[in-house]
Amino acid sequence: MLVLVDSNILVFSADPNSPFFSEATRATALLLGRGEELCVFPQNLIEFWVVATRPVASRGLGFSAVQAHGEITRIKSMFRLLPDSPAIYPEWEKLVTQHAVLGKNAHDARLAAAMQVSGVGALLTADKDDFKRFQSITTMEPKEVK
Repeated sequence: MLVLVDSNILVFSADPNSPFFSEATRATALLLGRGEELCVFPQNLIEFWVVATRPVASRGLGFSAVQAHGEITRIKSMFRLLPDSPAIYPEWEKLVTQHAVLGKNAHDARLAAAMQVSGVGALLTADKDDFKRFQSITTMEPKEVK
């Protein structure tokens, strides 16, 4: 089964000082160990870059561009990078309209649209509630991965 690794899991896994570091890295290791195929979309990598290169004082990781690029290279070596496609936008528009998605939650709706278009049925995330409106997606938090 294809499992999308949400951007927040990527950020937590890159920050050993995060209180969620151990849970995030344990969950991805367990999923990989049992043969799940973990994936990301370009959007996840862009969102990771934004947080990774933002100053620590602004709730970022404070990475340099070189450090962020190195981490993205590591992520792409671990997880399958699924391509964006022209089919994602119409699906996104349908979802945001159908579910009256507002503000920054439109980013999550785009991931949900990309998952539907690409046949990804599950999501590893620290924010299950952000995706509960999308019934076609099975969500799991790191603590739920056994």
